[in-house]
Amino acid sequence: MIRNLRAREFSPAREKMPLSNLLFSESVGLLQKLIKTPSFSGHEDDAADIIQEYLASYSIKCKRKGNNIWCFNKFYDPSLPTILLNSHIDTVKPNEGYSNDPFCPEILAGRLYGLGSNDAGGCLVSLIATFLHFYSYQGLGFNLCLAATAEEENSGQNGIKSILPLLGTLTVAIVGEPTLLQMAVAEKGNLVIDCISNGRPGHAAREEGENAIYKCLKDLEWFRSYRFPQQLEGLPPVKMTVTTIKAGLQHNILPGKCEFTVDIRNDDTYTQEYIINTIRNSVSSEISIRPGSLGASSVPFDHPIVKTGIAIGCKTYSSPTTSDQAWLTIPSVKIGPGDSARSHSADEYIFLEEIKNGINLYVKLLDTLPLMLINNPNKYKNEIKHINN
Repeated sequence: MIRNLRAREFSPAREKMPLSNLLFSESVGLLQKLIKTPSFSGHEDDAADIIQEYLASYSIKCKRKGNNIWCFNKFYDPSLPTILLNSHIDTVKPNEGYSNDPFCPEILAGRLYGLGSNDAGGCLVSLIATFLHFYSYQGLGFNLCLAATAEEENSGQNGIKSILPLLGTLTVAIVGEPTLLQMAVAEKGNLVIDCISNGRPGHAAREEGENAIYKCLKDLEWFRSYRFPQQLEGLPPVKMTVTTIKAGLQHNILPGKCEFTVDIRNDDTYTQEYIINTIRNSVSSEISIRPGSLGASSVPFDHPIVKTGIAIGCKTYSSPTTSDQAWLTIPSVKIGPGDSARSHSADEYIFLEEIKNGINLYVKLLDTLPLMLINNPNKYKNEIKHINN
């Protein structure tokens, strides 16, 4: 919750860095450097160096663990709530469909091309610019923690999860991901299970053995058609999708084993334990859960960060994709420039105008949040303990 906001802390922002074309152009230049630098998950060393050096050029002292970089506003006050600004520095590997060099940050017709430009480089540099805008301001009424983190794309153990205990007490988070500047107030979790349907090998020409492929057909149909009841209003249902299948050795042998994988996306209506128990009670295949499952998350519509987003014109939605938001145990929203549909695509790009709009929106969101709290003391009485004159 946002607490201990004081009226004197909302004096004119004389010490904020102005939202200038210089800040925007520097953000584009930083993103171009990052695009030139391969930063696959687990190998973000050079990209982390670039970010650390860029922040150091503003005399900002950063902390680092592995390839994770984080820092706080200049006038950090432990008595105030802390807002986390987070996005990731790693990328997936370029797919085979690229027609240009994925590491060449070329600007054409207002688009900046390159691997990671959209996911999530544009968000990252926009959040960095926002942090710089507020960094030296003494009257924020809250602290800012900027965290540029690793291993988001592979849900790795050496990403944001590894530094959360080092960030101190956090109150709310803004996670930068490409959302067309819409505010994701819920995010589905991701659970992957491997299934084995066991039959009995036999000669294909004789009536012997048990065909594991035929045996698993009933299970495959269950995954395709089952719908979990009593879904939370406004959120998509749990989605189960069979994504891989493997069986058989050669044409004249009945397969004794059929293996398949199921990708599961769930909202927070059901725990993943409940989902797994439902599956085990419904199918005959053996089930094993892959490590690294990500939980679902959501933030209430009446939370101040959501109300503020709506007040400044943000549309809200439930995101079907996962992010580092899944590791957080505090209220959080996912929002940023770019389009999720471009993520992991060939010839990835982001519009320069999207980056400019992203910076402006992040700043407006943080500028408006304390004003909304002060102007609505009754509505947000749990968020405001008291206001001292």
